[in-house]
Amino acid sequence: MSRRPKRRAQAAPAQRTPAAAATSGSPCPCGRGNPYGACCERLHTGAVRAATPEDLMRSRYAAFVVRDEAYLLRTWHPDTRPPAVEFDPGTRWAGLSVEGTSEGTAFHSAGTVTFRARYSDDGVPGELHERSRFVRIDGAWVYVDGDFLGAGEG
Repeated sequence: MSRRPKRRAQAAPAQRTPAAAATSGSPCPCGRGNPYGACCERLHTGAVRAATPEDLMRSRYAAFVVRDEAYLLRTWHPDTRPPAVEFDPGTRWAGLSVEGTSEGTAFHSAGTVTFRARYSDDGVPGELHERSRFVRIDGAWVYVDGDFLGAGEG
């Protein structure tokens, strides 16, 4: 996941800003149905690394939900990483659907994930449809960039 809806306010560097409450026992925002503490929180804290590009993409979506700038920057390819991540205080992420993946197994050094992320911006619903690219650096998956897809593309 690369971009958020158009209206933005910059967050303090490497800080969490108030967002949707996520506790270790609450459902993980990534949509897998597991508690946050047994799912993406482990990746956010660095306890484990993403095993696949889909795992990384889901954990990055969850990081946008909880506004974990440090994790987003840590998992962004150094060639495409921005200096900071901006969070819009009026944006609320509402759900994630993974449409497909390619490559990204233990035998690959690159992979893609196509997804739809739903949000509301000051109450107005929207959707981000993207095909994201990931590569391995020193064994760890990182987000490179993505293509925004129009209706009906996948």
